Amino acid sequence: MSITGIILATVIVGGTGLFIGVFLGISGKKFAVETDEREEAILEVLPGNNCGGCGYAGCSGLAAAIVAGEAEAGGCPVGGTPVAEKIGQIMGVDVSAQERMTAFVKCGGTCEKAKTEYEYYGIKDCIMASQMQDGGAKGCAYGCLGYGSCVDACMFDAIHIVDGIAVVDKEACKACGKCVEVCPKHLIELIPYKQRTFVQCNSNEKGKVLMDTCQVGCIGCRLCERSCEAGAVTVNNFLAHIDPEKCTNCGVCAEKCPRKIIKM
Repeated sequence: MSITGIILATVIVGGTGLFIGVFLGISGKKFAVETDEREEAILEVLPGNNCGGCGYAGCSGLAAAIVAGEAEAGGCPVGGTPVAEKIGQIMGVDVSAQERMTAFVKCGGTCEKAKTEYEYYGIKDCIMASQMQDGGAKGCAYGCLGYGSCVDACMFDAIHIVDGIAVVDKEACKACGKCVEVCPKHLIELIPYKQRTFVQCNSNEKGKVLMDTCQVGCIGCRLCERSCEAGAVTVNNFLAHIDPEKCTNCGVCAEKCPRKIIKM
């Protein structure tokens, strides 16, 4: 190839690149989507875990929703009150203190306490196991299967399988709700961090049936309900429930429970 041809090719390639660069630059400015400065400021304040616990597709989605007025300043469960206060300052709104929440597993049926109907050799995943015979190998159809789907879903290493059931580390939990969503037995719920009295059972089986499968499950005897002076304990469908708004954490219900399934 001659020198003239090389120079001509270089000029053509260079000119084409320059044209594309100028075209993209002009297009970028013309079609640019303006971003509210508050949105960027909020995004810097958010923890950046992108866990989705707020109900949006990551922290950027929440930041945009807050600026648009579609989400509260305290919409980030991971950041809690400190982050909510900073976002409130950015948005110019008053953010009252948020109550810290934590996840709680409503099952006390450990390997020793709960019966197993058969050996499960499938994929160690609660969702898969729950689709097997009788909803899993555990005798109690309502109990924790212990295969750790919630553990895999937790981004904060706040939940672990201990003696066959999931146990939450309250200090590490950010109440993002991922474990709540993934549990096929609907055993996990978010409760106030300050709550100290819990019913560690989720079964609606009648007493006799439950006692044949678990040594500690709630039998709906109502002793806890009758002994609670604050009216915080109610029994519905053979299962006790504690209202955290009314509970004084006095511990009387735990003392009266013959199955010792109410924990302090």
